[in-house]
Amino acid sequence: MSKPKLLDLFAGAGGAGEGYARAGFDVTGVDINPMPRNPHRFIQANAMDVLRDWDFLGQFDAIHASPPCQAWTPLGALHPDKTYPELIEPVRQALFNRGIPWVIENVMTAPLVKENSIVLCANTFGLRTYRHRRFESHLNLTAPPHLPHTTRTATRQRRERWAEGWHISITGDVGTYCGPEAMGIDWMDGNELCQAIPPAFTEHIGRQLLARLAVPA
Repeated sequence: MSKPKLLDLFAGAGGAGEGYARAGFDVTGVDINPMPRNPHRFIQANAMDVLRDWDFLGQFDAIHASPPCQAWTPLGALHPDKTYPELIEPVRQALFNRGIPWVIENVMTAPLVKENSIVLCANTFGLRTYRHRRFESHLNLTAPPHLPHTTRTATRQRRERWAEGWHISITGDVGTYCGPEAMGIDWMDGNELCQAIPPAFTEHIGRQLLARLAVPA
């Protein structure tokens, strides 16, 4: 029996896609940039163009999208001379129009609809970082209990603090000395890790999507 197919838009190096693959999906990633380390079937293309190709979308059972987040992060404030794309609303509208299960992921400050979303924390999944992301969906997703933040987090001297048992922040020059273990990702470089989400997040969500797909309409 073939696996259900999931389209991972704005896929990057495949952190989200890997979680869905572990949950049981056949994943195809799309990104405007080449992503040679993305471990799944990959298409280099503009995700917004792909969302307009209804014939292509028709082969997928679910869609995940992680539009660019820079407009809602401190990076935007640090570079007021730059313009960053704000794609959440057009992506949401396109997914609503498609009518199949969908999930949009972004940073906590992004304009996702809180009433239709859940927040996941990497620490909840046994990872040594407090990376939070919000996931919006037209489905009623559920999140595990958000565990207390009791371990200190290092933003500098991360290699030394990691050895002492601290959590680390996945920002800037995190590199690959402890970032892979903190994120549950072992195939990315440091820059890709900083832009990724732990596969544990989308494995949790992917199992819920699979359960919905198994229910007759």
